[in-house]
Amino acid sequence: MPSANYRALLRTPGAAAFFLPASFGRVGVAMTGTGIVWLVHSRTGTFTSAGLVGGCFAVAEALGAPQVARLVDRFGQTRVLPPVLLAHALAVALLVTLVAAGAPAAVLALGGVLAGACVPQLGAMSAARWAALLRTGRAAELPSAFALESVSNEAGYLLGPVLVSSLAAAGRPVAGTVLAASLSVAGGLVLAAQHGSAPPPMADGPTNDDPVAVREDRSLLRGEVVLLMGLNLAIGVFFGAMQVSVTAFSVAHGAPGAATPVLAVSGCSGLLSGWLYGLRRWRTAPRVQLPAAGGALMLGTLLLLTVGSPLGLGLVVVLTGAAIPPLLVLFSVLTQSTVHQAVLTRAFSWLGAASAAGSAAAAAVSGRAVDAFGPAGGFAVTAAAAAALTLQSLVGLRLLRTTEVQPTGN
Repeated sequence: MPSANYRALLRTPGAAAFFLPASFGRVGVAMTGTGIVWLVHSRTGTFTSAGLVGGCFAVAEALGAPQVARLVDRFGQTRVLPPVLLAHALAVALLVTLVAAGAPAAVLALGGVLAGACVPQLGAMSAARWAALLRTGRAAELPSAFALESVSNEAGYLLGPVLVSSLAAAGRPVAGTVLAASLSVAGGLVLAAQHGSAPPPMADGPTNDDPVAVREDRSLLRGEVVLLMGLNLAIGVFFGAMQVSVTAFSVAHGAPGAATPVLAVSGCSGLLSGWLYGLRRWRTAPRVQLPAAGGALMLGTLLLLTVGSPLGLGLVVVLTGAAIPPLLVLFSVLTQSTVHQAVLTRAFSWLGAASAAGSAAAAAVSGRAVDAFGPAGGFAVTAAAAAALTLQSLVGLRLLRTTEVQPTGN
């Protein structure tokens, strides 16, 4: 049966032991940003302050994640993750205390920065473990492993915000934030305890007898990585504009409550497509698959411009939602095949930061587009992002001639 692909992966010694706690912890990570917004709003009564603190948290996470990942690549997950988790727990506790004490918005924003700077990047660490586990002799299974990662991430970002919002709606915003931090820390601690599957730490400085490491040391400045960052920036713009545009569309059609089920339909479509994508072994090269998946996303975004009802929107987001997981899997496959393992966690984190930056910028840009042109203006931003992604994929066909970089010795 095709699902044997996933069973074989999870039966690999050590695989389930790191994948499951990382997935568990990612639910907490997905809850944190939304939880902070609800927490601050519950005390201040204004979304201006809540948005300020939430925005500071997001920016700090985007900038801090690659720096934490640099330490992880150099010293190893099992040494770096515990102090990062401790710092995150203390920062969240400080923010909760500041909110309870009625601190000014500027002080709360500083608390948001501290909490965001040390968010545990469990997804990047889990992906790096798959790459290390399967790199020798089982590289053909990496797309299926990254498909599992995509499904886990999609599930986390479906469940997490719903859970924390439900607690906030029930009058328990503090419980939502504390639960988010608890899930992140618990999942991270269990992950850190899995020494056997952790990629070996490698020093930043190359040795004289290791020419591969000399080339690798500057690998994040390579054209392939810049291209992958551009692709992740575009997908981030799509994410940010889509959330704003779907909400605006629902409000404009007199059904503000429709936004939540429409976004849920998109997420469920992504879960299914990510699962199905990983079930088969694709003979077509990832760099060739990439423009095809981008084209499917672009088609869906163009259809968004034609819908006239929440029901029609729900049908179209099935297509756009289904196009996302294959793209994310391909980004991961291309990253691990063009970046040396000594900087792989850092590379995954930088790509995530690019996506987060695109999402944050798109939220502002699409908001203005909606104000000027209605929901169609917001959907035009998603279409532009999908077109930019597809164009970059086509331009990068020659650049992304993937030859797996061989690992260096310790």
